[in-house]
Formats: sequence, structure tokens, C-alpha cells
Amino acid sequence: MDYNFVEIEKKWQRFWSEHKTFHVEVDSSRPKFYVLDMFPYPSGAGLHVGHPLGYIASDIYSRYKRLCGYNVLHPMGYDAFGLPAEQYAIQTGQHPALTTDINIRRYREQLDKIGFSYDWDREFRTCEPDYYKWTQWAFIQMFEHWYSQSTQKAEPISALVAEFERNGNAAVNAVCSDVATFSSTEWKSMTEKQQQEILLAYRLAYLADIMVNWCPLLGTVLANDEVKEGVSVRGGHPVEQRKMRQWCLRISAYAPRLLDGLDTLDWSDSLKEIQRYWIGRSEGAEVNFALKNSEEKIEVFTTRPDTMFGVTFMVVAPESELLPSLTHPDYQAPVEAYLEVVKNRSERERMTEVKKVSGQFLGTYAINPFSGVEVPIYVSDYVLAGYGTGAIMAVPAHDSRDYAFAKHFNLPIIEVVSGGDISQESYDAKSGKLVNSDFLNGLDVKDAVKRAIAEVENRKLGNRKVNFRLRDATFSRQRYWGEPFPIYYKDEMPYPVALDKLPLMLPEVDAYLPTEKGEPPLGHAKNWHTEEGYPYEMSTMPGFAGSSAYYLRYMDPRNSKGLVSKQANEYWQDVDLYIGGTEHATGHLVYSRFWNKFLFDIGEVSKDEPFRKLVNQGMIQGRSNFVYRVKDTNTFVSLGLKNQYDTTEIHVDVNIVNNDQLDLAKFRAWRPEFATAEFILEDGKYVCGWAVEKMSKSMYNVVNPDDVVERYGADTLRMYEMFLGPLEQSKPWDTNGIDGVSKFLRKFWKLFLSKGGDIQLSNEKATPAELKVLHKTIKKVREDIENFSFNTSVSTFMICVNELGDLKCNKREILEPLTVLLSPFAPHITEELWAHMGKKPSIADASYPVFNSTYLVESSYEYPVSINGKMRFKKELPLGISVAEIEAAILADENTQKYLEGKQPKKVIIVPNKIINLVV
Repeated sequence: MDYNFVEIEKKWQRFWSEHKTFHVEVDSSRPKFYVLDMFPYPSGAGLHVGHPLGYIASDIYSRYKRLCGYNVLHPMGYDAFGLPAEQYAIQTGQHPALTTDINIRRYREQLDKIGFSYDWDREFRTCEPDYYKWTQWAFIQMFEHWYSQSTQKAEPISALVAEFERNGNAAVNAVCSDVATFSSTEWKSMTEKQQQEILLAYRLAYLADIMVNWCPLLGTVLANDEVKEGVSVRGGHPVEQRKMRQWCLRISAYAPRLLDGLDTLDWSDSLKEIQRYWIGRSEGAEVNFALKNSEEKIEVFTTRPDTMFGVTFMVVAPESELLPSLTHPDYQAPVEAYLEVVKNRSERERMTEVKKVSGQFLGTYAINPFSGVEVPIYVSDYVLAGYGTGAIMAVPAHDSRDYAFAKHFNLPIIEVVSGGDISQESYDAKSGKLVNSDFLNGLDVKDAVKRAIAEVENRKLGNRKVNFRLRDATFSRQRYWGEPFPIYYKDEMPYPVALDKLPLMLPEVDAYLPTEKGEPPLGHAKNWHTEEGYPYEMSTMPGFAGSSAYYLRYMDPRNSKGLVSKQANEYWQDVDLYIGGTEHATGHLVYSRFWNKFLFDIGEVSKDEPFRKLVNQGMIQGRSNFVYRVKDTNTFVSLGLKNQYDTTEIHVDVNIVNNDQLDLAKFRAWRPEFATAEFILEDGKYVCGWAVEKMSKSMYNVVNPDDVVERYGADTLRMYEMFLGPLEQSKPWDTNGIDGVSKFLRKFWKLFLSKGGDIQLSNEKATPAELKVLHKTIKKVREDIENFSFNTSVSTFMICVNELGDLKCNKREILEPLTVLLSPFAPHITEELWAHMGKKPSIADASYPVFNSTYLVESSYEYPVSINGKMRFKKELPLGISVAEIEAAILADENTQKYLEGKQPKKVIIVPNKIINLVV
């Protein structure tokens, strides 16, 4: 019986679907295990072979945990809102829902062909009203809550209103925007609009005028990762910094908890460090610098107030509200010109491009509060308005960016040292050092910082402060294809839609571009207002809105009464294993953790953190191929001969290359200009060059998994992707090795065949050698799966099958558990063989083989036997016998007699359990 993977894989994929093999429900009799893949955004291009890498790894682990007795939740769905679908709709006139549906169907078709163990009954799309109803619900909950510093959690706005009515806001310890102190009497005398304006400053979901990445041609705000070098990643359109009224989420309130929570997670150290840096906790002081000839002051945050004596200039952010008052009239024009230049740079670029120095003097000076020295004030885009106070004291001798700025503008660079009294004359221009005041004399940096902060407070120059780099998330997008905000406006103030009116459905529009008035696309919608005539919000939510809590919805996807029921959440609790790319470290993973902590605060979920263990899969890179055209001809020369000609290197489609050999007929048919191509071959074939590059259409190195499945089968694809290298490392796709995995599966199949070619197993008792092969494989594969070392698992399987082949093993006692062991990696072939063994209904319901260490205990040792130092043969002898017994056994062996040729050895050297050497 031949191994017909085409029929076998179709058969079992159909079986799993019809029998709902991987459907799961809450089952308190079994331990749960929740395995999750990062939410895919389905593009029109479909999957290439790099995309399934993490999915295959998670599927192996899911199947493994199921075999170990766990009730495994392994779901899949689609992040379906977003800019790409909307832009395609603008270009083609097709509704985004239509193209999104086509893309998802394509993804689903490809995923099914690879044989994943998803519970497809839990599938959903973020663009479905039944799903985004709960995104809207969560937004309303944030709108109706504020963050209490006293309780360190979200609290209802209703409790805040009650406090205002009793006592005003003087005793309220909240994370909020700037709010003046008011009494209960003053609160009660305010109009509804005035009260709502104050509450908006406290809400976790709030409106604010902020600087954003505005793309005029796309007509929308873009996230930092959607902008590169001043233009949009999609379309390459100019992007500028613009102040706009936007919805924001007060994620900064959760910064301390987001930071502390990292210590409880089983994530890689590198990923934790990325998040720690992004959250950016720093301790220091906020210090007031007086302005020369003015009553005003500039407040700065510094982690090193001990270096304040070395301040030689100050810098404010281009977006700073202080800028107009700090700019001298004589410098108004150059400052405005500078602002025009830097408005197109995103904050991410400003943070990372440390070598790009620019700025403009404002014509005004501040007074150093410690030294009394006058320092010039500049504006520069290396300072961000959202971090600290949006202004810095620059100490170029102790900060690399300040140093680069000082060198560029020829400003003093003064090193700060301890000792002596401080005055303007204390600076030694020759040495370039400034002597500190006595209160810092002789202190190390840590103690000097503490002492300087105390001095700032004693002199009433400012206060000690803990600051965070993490800023509130901009939550508005001026796009069509996104979740509508459940918000309407009355007297210009926002109010939430009643919960029983959710979902607020995305309306139909006749254009996906902004209106003539510059309103977002929802401005085209008819009747976009409440029954009372109040207008709805016209912006939509960003891409991360639908993906921030999707893992919770998978727990209870058909629940019409809540995001997730208490029963389902208390059972599934959190994600035990999350697999995805590192590109989401500072976006999705931060937002999801914030979202989850908020829901935990209000009692909707049972765990404070959403993802217990996180594994980042590496990238599968493309293996590009090249042909070499002789210049000014249509002749192509093979790789080994190209140095004999003047050639041009051209990328060639890897799908018409096999093991670096070009299919000449397919090449001629590939593009019209190559139809008459001639070839200079080596050894009768055309050998292509190759290189490892990013997988992309432009390099013709994209490999469609459908093609691999069609040619080799899904089980070969699954095992080969794991075999390429460690899961967490990037590695090139190289079809040169895929034949080996395909041959392995055929060898495995042949173990089950009788001499007549039918699948038939022997019921004979397994030998110690066969049991040893099996159990060392069980031990190694189980360890590898637990450590996500899937590549070495594949190698172990190959060794096992070769050894069993050498032993001519066809025994049920060995092959039955081996089939279960292999099933997470190659589910189709193992299902077929399991059925032929008379097992029902599915191998997915089997139990994982148990390792028995007694089978690995050695009872003998195979000695290499040398004659005059040259190894001639091997001899297996029992362990524990004496040297005399070893010598007697080896001298009696017929092989020894053959090589001695009747002579007696002069010396017999025996090292127990190592070697035997006879000297003749």
C-alpha cells in the first residue's frame, strides 16, 4: 500500500471538520490549557510559507497537551478592520467588507490544508457587529471609569461625582489631566457642560487636543509604526505633526502595574526589556527654571539634578505650549520656519534618529536655579512634548544627545565635578570643568542624586517625581473601516450610547474619503445621529481596538450577554501559551495587558495578566535565486561559468527552480522577453545562484504553502518548517532539504508494511533494543516539545525510524506509541495508520506515551577491539565482568583469531567500558 498523502490528508481534514474533533467546552473534570496564535490580519496575497511557522508550533503544542490529558482551547479568528482594506476600497470602489471576506476565505482555505487543530466553532472576525459590540462596550466602561491613586485601580465615575458633590476634588488622588481645585458648592453651581468637561479630564477614555501623525492624502491619523521617514508606510504619502482633538485611553495610569507585572510573566528577557524601556520608569525631580526678565518659569523633569551645575542650554519640544511665550519677537520667523521643517517627522523617528541634529534658538534665556548662570533656550525635535514636561535642561557633558546638539551649535560643554563653592566664575574654561557646590562634595552618583533632590525641595525649586515614558494611547482614526465609537454629542460634550443599544453598527457610505468639509468618511453617512438628533462620533477606533481583548472573547464567543461569562473566564482564566512575532512588543502586547488589567479592576476577568507564557517565533526568510544574462544578449549562463562572461544578475521566480536547478521551459514561459532565451549549461543543467533575503514579491522568492502541500503534503510542510531551525530564530526557506523530510515520512510508513505490501503489524514481544530506541525517543521528544526545540524533535524522529528500520521492527508494541508520539507533528499520516491499527475515533484522543527509564539502563557495552592500535571489529560484552573474563572472551572470539593468524599477543590492554587493544 503506497503512502498517498493527497487522499490521506483530504480524508482526515474532512473527518476532523465533520466530527468536530477539536471542539471544546468548559470541563471542570479536566485541567485546561489555552494555546493562542497572534491575531492574523488577512491580506489579499494570502499566506506564504513564513506565516504558518508559529501556527505549526502552536498546533504541535496544542495536540501534545491534549494527548497529555488537558482540555485544550486552541482558537483562530481574524483581525478584520484596518487601513489596507479601506485603501483597496478607495482604489477599486469595492466595499471593504467584500474584500475582507474574500481574503479571509482564502486564509481559511490555506489554513485548512495544513491541518490545524483549531476549534473553528469559536472563529470570529473583528468586523462582525456581534464582536465589536463588546469592543464598544469596553470603551464605554473606560469612559465611565477613572483611575484612583489611592486604590491603585479603576473606579466608577459615579463614585467620583458623589465625592465632588460631598467634598469637591481637593482630596481626590487621581491620574487625570490638569484640573483646578473646586469645592462641593462650586461643583453644584456648575452647568452640565462644565461638569462634563471636568469629568472628561478624569475619564480613562477621554477627548484631548494632542499632536498626531496626520496624513492629508489618506485623510487620517496614523500610528507611529505606520509612518517611516516622514511618509506613510502604505502609499508613501507625506505625514505631518498636527494638533487635533482625539479620543485617548489613559494607559499611562497603568504604567507602574504594567512594569511590575512583567516580573510575573514567563516571557523572554529581551522582550521584557523592550517593554520596560517603552514604559520607561525614571525617578528624579521636577525643577523650575526662572526666565530672564520675566515672572514665568520653565518646569523640567530630570533624573540627574546633581548635574544641574553643568546645564549650558535648555530645549523645548516643537509642540510645547510654552513655545509662543518663550520665543522672542526677533526670532519668530526662523522659529516658524523650523517648525515647518520638522512637522513631518514622527515621534518614533525623533526618538530613534539620534544622529540627526536640528534646532533653533528662541532668543530668550533661563536662569540656572543652582548656579544663577544664564542659559539660552532652543527648540528641537529631539525633545518630545509627551515625555516629562516637554522641556529639558541640557547637560552636554553627561548626555549624548545634548552633547551632539552642543557640538552642532557650538555651545559650552561643562563636566561637573565635586567640591568648592559655586558661582559663575567657578567654571574653568581651560579644563572644561565646573566645580559643584559643597552639598554634593565627595558623593557617588546615587547619593548625589538623592542629595540634589532634597536640595531642590529644601529651596522650594520643585519636587521629587517618578516619571514614565509610556504615554496615553491615541484612539481615534479618521477612517471608515473600523469600529464606530458608541458616542454621541450633546452641547458639544460626549455621552455614551445606552448599553442596550449596542452594537452601534457601521453605516453605509457612498465614499470612503473625507467629506468636502474635511470630516472623516462617516460624515458621508445618512442619519448618523441618535433618535433625538444628537450626532454620533465620526471617527472610528484604531486597529488595535479589536485585538486588545480578543483572547477573552474566544473563551465564550457566542455569549450575547457579556464579553465572557464568569463560568467560562474562571475556567479558561488566561492564555497559557501565546505565540507571535516580536513586532508587537510595544503595541498589541502593551495595549492588551492594559485592557486586561482594566477589566480585572472592574471584576470582568479573573486574572490581572492575559498571557502567562509568550514565545516569539523567528522569521522564515526567502531564499532567492538568480540567473545570469550575458550583457546585450538573451543568453543566460550557468553559475559555475558566469565568471567567463560579462553578466547581469537577475532575480528569478523560485517556483521554477528546483534544488537551484532552473526549469528551462518554465523560465521561457515565465515572462515574454525570455521566450527566446538561450542557455549556456554546465554538465547539462542550468545552476542558479542564491542568497538569503526577506521574502517578498519583488524578489520573486515568495513560496506559497499550497504549492508545497500539493507537491509534498501538509505533514511534510509542517515537519520541514520545524526542521529548518530553532523556533525563535530567523532562518531561510530552502527547498533543498525538503526531500529529506518527505523521505522520512515514507520510511515511517514502510515500517507498518508487511512483506506483501499491506499495513500489518506484528504482535510479537519487542526486544530490549527496540524498546530502548522507542523510549529514548519518547524522552527526547517530550523534552524538546516542552522546550520548543521542535527542530531537534524532527531529527530524533529520523534517527528513531532509521534505527527501527535497521532492526526490521514491525511490532505493534513499538509502532503504536511511536505513532502517537509523531501525531502532533504529522497528524494526517498518523491518523491513517492509527485507523489501520483498528483504533477509533481519532489519534487526537489517544494518551501520550509514558517514558520508562528502565529500558535505557545498559546491561552490556560494545567494545572497539584494536589490533596493534588499529580498530578491527566490535565486541559486545556484559557490564560488570572482570578484566580476566573480558580477556578470555576476546581471545576466544573468531575475529580475534582471524587477525592474530595463529600468533599469541604480546600484550592485552583492557580499559573497562572503553577499549580493548591487542599488541602482537
